[in-house]
Amino acid sequence: MKLRTRLTAWYAGVFLIAGVALIGLNYWLFDQFAPVDEGVAITRAIPTEPLGDVYTGVAGVTPVEAAQLAPDTLVVTAGQFKADTMNTILWLSIIALLVAAVFSVWLGWVVAGRVLAPLHSITSTAHRLEAERLDQRIELDGPPDELKELADTFDGMLDRLASSFDSQKRFVANASHELRTPLAVQRTLIEVAVAAPDATDDMRRLGAHLLDTNERSEKLIDGLLLLARSDRGLATRELLWLDEVVDDEVESCRALASEKKVTFEVRTRRYLVDGDPVLLAQLVGNLLRNAVLYNEPGGSVTVELDQALIVSNTGPTVPAQAVPGLFEPFRRLRDRTGTAGSGLGLSIVQSVARAHGGSAKARPNGGGGLVVQVNLPETGVRQAS
Repeated sequence: MKLRTRLTAWYAGVFLIAGVALIGLNYWLFDQFAPVDEGVAITRAIPTEPLGDVYTGVAGVTPVEAAQLAPDTLVVTAGQFKADTMNTILWLSIIALLVAAVFSVWLGWVVAGRVLAPLHSITSTAHRLEAERLDQRIELDGPPDELKELADTFDGMLDRLASSFDSQKRFVANASHELRTPLAVQRTLIEVAVAAPDATDDMRRLGAHLLDTNERSEKLIDGLLLLARSDRGLATRELLWLDEVVDDEVESCRALASEKKVTFEVRTRRYLVDGDPVLLAQLVGNLLRNAVLYNEPGGSVTVELDQALIVSNTGPTVPAQAVPGLFEPFRRLRDRTGTAGSGLGLSIVQSVARAHGGSAKARPNGGGGLVVQVNLPETGVRQAS
């Protein structure tokens, strides 16, 4: 039940309790007042001149002696008159209370909406926020009450978040330059030393090992920077066909698959998404490279794109309890540590999927290997067949 509905129910409930208490009080007070004495008859006709003593407690009612009444006069006792009057008052009060209750429900709904309007403003602002769009503010106008204090606190939090994200962007940009440049220089120096005419065989073997280590370091840095970028959200968005991205990445992995003696089986349909082309290409590329690297000679990789992107491969058996840990950075199975991977592949896949409003999950493949499923929101635009 929404808060506005609960507030309306509270308002109406309080009104009904107060109304019932007021009716009960009036009923009790009227019960204490007897307009006529016992043994005196009354007539509904009002005489032009008062007869006997007049009871001023009830307007328009004049007591008379029974002997003075006309034969066709309707005579009731004081007790009957009192019971009829109180019964009429009770039913009229209940009807009036029900009508007022309906009005109070409507009025409570309107008042609750006005009271909660600042909260709706805070909620809508929070929905519009993204890592690259932290310029939204509530800027609530009104008296300095609790809701104004909440809105100002929320705006202050957004200011601190925007400053933090800007600092993180600058750090990632600087780290990208400062970390890549020394590695590039090292790689160049190693290549020059290995290619020298007087280089010995031991030097060339050492150079090859250093180049391999350098390449691993570059891949690790690239993976960390990409992971940091996807965790910050999407800087750019554009419409693109995910099936075309899959086809391009499959072609890019053909050479690696041929080297590992792994075959591809691809089944896709037209699938339009709204996202970052670079990050989506990295997502698909990481899935395919992982499926090839963690495979076995003569194995296969199956790629399906229908309701979701599903990449499955053959290979060593993956324990079910170890699957969740594969999405954590630097977490690999013991059988996989001999590969060229950095342990960031599935972490990047999950981070990119979340940045696009999707999800990633995995399960062991029957007979060995892994099945990874990535769900990405598909736009409503379809290409004419």
